[in-house]
Amino acid sequence: MADVVALVNDLFFQSKLAETARLAGVELKTTTTNEALLREAGENPGATVLLDLNARSKPLDTLPALRGKQAAPGQTGGEGRRVIAFLSHVQTELAERARAAGCDEVMPRSKFTQELPRILREAKSK
Repeated sequence: MADVVALVNDLFFQSKLAETARLAGVELKTTTTNEALLREAGENPGATVLLDLNARSKPLDTLPALRGKQAAPGQTGGEGRRVIAFLSHVQTELAERARAAGCDEVMPRSKFTQELPRILREAKSK
């Protein structure tokens, strides 16, 4: 079962996520479409979700469905699922929309990159 499910189109950034997750001992599933993200989230109900808000598939559209997913007994999911989004630091309006839509954390990509080891450790420990 994956600890983290991520929607990221950028192949270089996918590689960075995968390597950081490997070093942290975290099971990571990456996706490039909303449909694949929802499928993986459904199969991994306790997983933390990472959203690249610059992905081509408009990942904010997945928030209602992600929040509606039900967890397996004894696991968090649905409304309890942690969703962390990242984007360019100049996209302040999109960041506000992401917060309003229900993302637990929204941060610039540079901060996300710095915080990634912490985020992954927290995902593994829950």
